[in-house]
Amino acid sequence: MFLGLDIGTSGVKGVLMNDAGQGIASATSALDVSRPHPGWSEQDPLDWWSAVCDTVDRLKASHPKELAAVDGIGLSGQMHGATLLDDAGKVLRPAILWNDGRAFEECRTLEARADVHAIAGNLAMPGFTAPKLEWVRRHEPDIFAATRLVLLPKDYVRLRLSGEAVSEMSDAAGTLWLDVARRDWSDALLAATGLTRAQMPRLVEGTEVSARLLPELCARWGMSKAPVIAGGAGDNAASACGIGAVRPGDAFLSLGTSGVLFVSTDRFRPNTAGAVHAFCHALPGVWHQMGVILSATDSLNWLSEITGADVPTLEAEAGRVLAARAGPSPVTFLPYLSGERTPHNDAGARGSFTGIARANGRGDLALAVLEGVAFAFRDCLDALAAAGTSVNRATAVGGGARSDLWLGILADVLATPIDVPAQGDYGAAFGAARLGRAATSGTSDFSLFERPPMARAIEPDPARAAAYADALARYRALYPALKEVQS
Repeated sequence: MFLGLDIGTSGVKGVLMNDAGQGIASATSALDVSRPHPGWSEQDPLDWWSAVCDTVDRLKASHPKELAAVDGIGLSGQMHGATLLDDAGKVLRPAILWNDGRAFEECRTLEARADVHAIAGNLAMPGFTAPKLEWVRRHEPDIFAATRLVLLPKDYVRLRLSGEAVSEMSDAAGTLWLDVARRDWSDALLAATGLTRAQMPRLVEGTEVSARLLPELCARWGMSKAPVIAGGAGDNAASACGIGAVRPGDAFLSLGTSGVLFVSTDRFRPNTAGAVHAFCHALPGVWHQMGVILSATDSLNWLSEITGADVPTLEAEAGRVLAARAGPSPVTFLPYLSGERTPHNDAGARGSFTGIARANGRGDLALAVLEGVAFAFRDCLDALAAAGTSVNRATAVGGGARSDLWLGILADVLATPIDVPAQGDYGAAFGAARLGRAATSGTSDFSLFERPPMARAIEPDPARAAAYADALARYRALYPALKEVQS
C-alpha cells in the first residue's frame, strides 16, 4: 500500500493506493487562509500539520489494515509558500502563500541583483518564494535574522513526519533559488536574497527516497515498519504524475483554486517574455512548462460568496443562459481577483465585470465568470505557443473539472479537445502516492505513471468557438484599458 498526502490551500487530502495503482480510500481536512491586508495571503504551518494528522487519523479509522500496510508515502503541496524556521525548528511567522502579492517591488530588486531569467528560467514574480524572503528582510529584519531554514509547505510536513529537511526539484524550481537546468541550488540566486545553501533543505528527485517516517508516528498509525517518504512534487507536477502527463508533449488543464495549463518537456525550455513557468518535473530528466492563472474556481467561489447562491446553482443558471443565447454572455469578466501571472505578471491586476445592462441577471454573471476563466486559459495556451510548445489535447483535473458545462466552454475557447478521466481521483494526492510507489521500488520508469482510463472526450463546438472569437477580443482589450485607469 502507498499513501499520498497533498497539502493544498483549502485543505489536506490523503489517498491510499494499492500496488495495482487503484485508489482504495481517501480523507480530507479543511484549511483556512488568513488575509490580514489587501493582497496578502497566509497560513499557519502548524495548521498544515494538524490537518495532516487529522487526515491520516481518519484513514486509520476507516482502513486500519490498509494504512498499516503502507510501504511508501508521497508528498505533494501548494508551491512557493515561505515557511521560516529558527535554529530550534520553531515557525517564526505565518507562511506567506503562493497567491500573496506583497513582494512586487522586491521582484525588481532581485532581477537587478542576479540573472534570474537565465538561471531560474522564470520571471521574478511576487508569488515565488525568493521575493517573499526579500520582503521579510526589508520589513521584518528580526525574523529574517533568526531564519535558519526555509521550507516549502509540503517540506515542512516532511520535516514533521521524518525530522529531515529535504525538498525536490519540481517544488524547488518554484522558489527562484534553483538552477533549473542543472537541478541544483544556485549560490548566486541565494546570495541575492542574503541566504546560503545552509538555510536550504537537501535536494532529491521526486521519485527518490528522502527519509523514513518517525517511530512515534508509525506507532500512532499502526505501522509495523517505517515507510519510506518519496521526494514528492509540487502540486502541479504531482497532478501530472496522477494523470500520466510525464512524457514530453503530455498536457493537462487544472481547474482548482488557481488554474494551470501544464505541458511536459524533454529539456529546460524557458520563455520569460510570455510569463511562462519553466520548471523541473518530478521525474529525473524531465522538465515542464506551465501557464498559470491565480483565480480559477476561486472566481466562481467568490461569486457564490457575494451572491449567496451555491456553486451548483450558479452553474445551472449559467447553463440556462448559454443554452438560451447559444453564444457568449454579454457580460465580460476579468478573473484577476488576486492579480495574475500568465501572461501579465501583474500582482496589482484586479478583476472586473463590464458590459452589464439592467436586463442582466445572476446567470449572466455566472456565465461571464466561467468564460472569463476560459479566456485566461486561452492566454496561457497562446503564451505556450509563443514558446514553441503546442497542445493538441489536454486532460482535465481539479474540482472544476467536474463541470461538463465549464469544460465545454474551455474546449470551445481553446479549440482543443479535453479528456475527462474515468471515475476516480487522479489529482495531486494520487500522484503523490504514485511517487511513493516509485521511491519504494527504486525506479523512475514511465510505466509507473500510466495515463488512467478516460471516460469521455469533450470536443470543441466549431460554431461556439467562432462566436467566442469576438468575446475573446473584448476580454483582451480590457486589461490594458483598466490598468491605465487603475494605475
